[in-house]
Amino acid sequence: MLPGAKVTFGNGLLKATVLEMQDCGNRTVKFEYNGIFNEILDQIGLMPLPPYIKKQLEKKDRYQTVYAKYEGSAAAPTAGLHFTEDLLQQIKQKGVEIANVTLHVGIGTFRPVKVEKIEEHEMHSEHFYIKQEDVDKINNAKKQGNRVIAVGTTSCRVLESIADENGFLKPYEGDTSIFIYPGYKFKCIDGLITNFHLPKSTLIMLVSAFAGRDYILEAYNKAVEEKYRFFSFGDAMFIE
Repeated sequence: MLPGAKVTFGNGLLKATVLEMQDCGNRTVKFEYNGIFNEILDQIGLMPLPPYIKKQLEKKDRYQTVYAKYEGSAAAPTAGLHFTEDLLQQIKQKGVEIANVTLHVGIGTFRPVKVEKIEEHEMHSEHFYIKQEDVDKINNAKKQGNRVIAVGTTSCRVLESIADENGFLKPYEGDTSIFIYPGYKFKCIDGLITNFHLPKSTLIMLVSAFAGRDYILEAYNKAVEEKYRFFSFGDAMFIE
């Protein structure tokens, strides 16, 4: 749709005018509506799903973690889908401190890398924040020689975006466009729980940076051999 084009949704509940075209097919639009914007989206909108999920979910909660608090992300941190309230309680009972971070995943997370040189790939910025109490938990763990395990590449990207050279954090809210690929030196995390990702994605590059490309490919080959499930609703692996 070209600038100036007008679109109507939900029998007129929401109207949009395209203001300008951006890179990668994105558009800047201006919405017109009566009422509360988020309530209108809940009424007429569809859950944004990765392109390999062809059928809309009957229950939106299936694509959300049990610990989610805030609206604004275009995708769930899929490694977190494996956790239930009971499992989190069992983890706490073992003495594990659980810290929370927030990153509003953008639609760019679904886009494959198409450039010949990965350094030329442009990561879209995403909004994140982490509170003082959660920073304290992570910093204390590092001071005591305990491991910091990120649940998902989303959490990993937040921590690595704000960690200093010694891996310590400060509370922060802002935007990150960090692109982690082989050669990157991790500063904060010591382990990573993550799903099996799409080929040519920035996510598979991140896990390759953490564990080594050959090791990751070996793990993926084993997963195929054992018929593990891949992608958003698939199985997870623990890399340390």
